[in-house]
Amino acid sequence: MAEKTHDNAVAIVTGGARGIGLEICRELLSAGMTVVAVDLRDDLLAGLPDALGSPGERLATRAMDVTDSEGFTALIDEVAEQHGRLDVLVNNAGITRDGLLMRMEDEDWEMVLKVNLTSAFIGIRAASRHMMRQRGGSIINMASFSGLEGNRGQANYSASKAGLIGLTKTTAKEFAGKNVRCNAVAPGFIQTEMTDALPQQAKDVAQGLIPMKRFGEPSDVARAVAFLASDASGYMTGQVLSVDGGMHM
Repeated sequence: MAEKTHDNAVAIVTGGARGIGLEICRELLSAGMTVVAVDLRDDLLAGLPDALGSPGERLATRAMDVTDSEGFTALIDEVAEQHGRLDVLVNNAGITRDGLLMRMEDEDWEMVLKVNLTSAFIGIRAASRHMMRQRGGSIINMASFSGLEGNRGQANYSASKAGLIGLTKTTAKEFAGKNVRCNAVAPGFIQTEMTDALPQQAKDVAQGLIPMKRFGEPSDVARAVAFLASDASGYMTGQVLSVDGGMHM
């Protein structure tokens, strides 16, 4: 069970319709929050209430491309105005377009940076205005082991996640005086559709690099996010929590 934050807390979760994002929504709902799940996939959002046990009015869904600066900003403003507050923003939306650097197309570089990093900037800029006015809030960015260590074949993804860590620390420094916190979670290999698609040999090699000798579950990451969203982490900002079975030590 996630730590309870406070009554009537409102959270926005991007990339919230499946995988890690879905589990984050589940954890925040279990903590008593109202959750707005944002995702590009309309079809997946339609099944989200059933997947989360029909939480009723405490769950709302919105289909949106979070790289649309005007649209994403308007959504955040709308949620804050509708509920009279915005307590948590989880920038979880992300994509991969892997390939060796010397063969990587400009489009693959730019799209990954746009979805993984620029969308978080857009969300933080919009959400922070509401959080600063209410003198409190928690922003959580989904970084990665790849952003801490780099990873062959992921120049675009690693750069986007490293940039997200820098954005996290800068946001934390700029808004700390208004009690607005910003932290990041850096997952390692997590059992998702992305890792399911890996060849077995690649999975075996990856597990050999993990001291705990297994992949994590989406719920492992979701619990770390829920902790950073809650009052239990109220004196933490600018931090990167690794959820990776000990890979980054």
